[in-house]
Amino acid sequence: MGKPDAEGHGPADGLPGLPPEWGRVVVPDDASALADEAAQLRRELRRAAGGRSGHLALPLLVLMVALLTTMAGLLAVAWPRASRGTDRPTPAPYAPPATVAGRALPALDLVDAAQSPVPLRGLLPAMIILTDGCPCPEQIDEAVAAAPPGVAVVTVAGGRAVATPPTAGAGARALADPAGGLRSFLGQPARPGTLTALLVDRAGTVTRMLPDLGPVDSYRNDLIALAG
Repeated sequence: MGKPDAEGHGPADGLPGLPPEWGRVVVPDDASALADEAAQLRRELRRAAGGRSGHLALPLLVLMVALLTTMAGLLAVAWPRASRGTDRPTPAPYAPPATVAGRALPALDLVDAAQSPVPLRGLLPAMIILTDGCPCPEQIDEAVAAAPPGVAVVTVAGGRAVATPPTAGAGARALADPAGGLRSFLGQPARPGTLTALLVDRAGTVTRMLPDLGPVDSYRNDLIALAG
């Protein structure tokens, strides 16, 4: 063990800075020498806890609430950002339906400029062009000019307002779809600046859908096939 310091206050290698009223503190070389003191301290703590159980209930409750609040704050900070909602949902990539071709065109009644009903199936075979995404008169005129005799080109506007009819071709018709039945049949919304077209044979079967009408050469052969 250490020796007392020059002033006799305790061992030079003991614990410095302790209050004088604690007396001389001796640190044994073997920790097992403190077993009796440790056992006595545990007994005293148990007796003190038993006598003050009622007084400790409120402090323990406050401690538990504080602990739960801290854990909730840590969880909110650590929660992955990917699982949080955003103000701007990421739009899904556009994918035209693959099941329209080969399906039967529904028996829809559209309206003309006088708001008179026009059965769409009564105009077949036809190229039906939806113009609610774009008027695009130049592309429509090209389609009308390319259509062979016996194949109608029908433009369909959304709502009740009928668009200006195509300028060429005896088989051209301009109609409107107030109920949105044709757009619902396609199962896709209108895209700004884009014409969507359906090619339907005389039996009422959709032979091809063009999500973007594109140049005449991309569908000329389909128009010729409708006339056969």
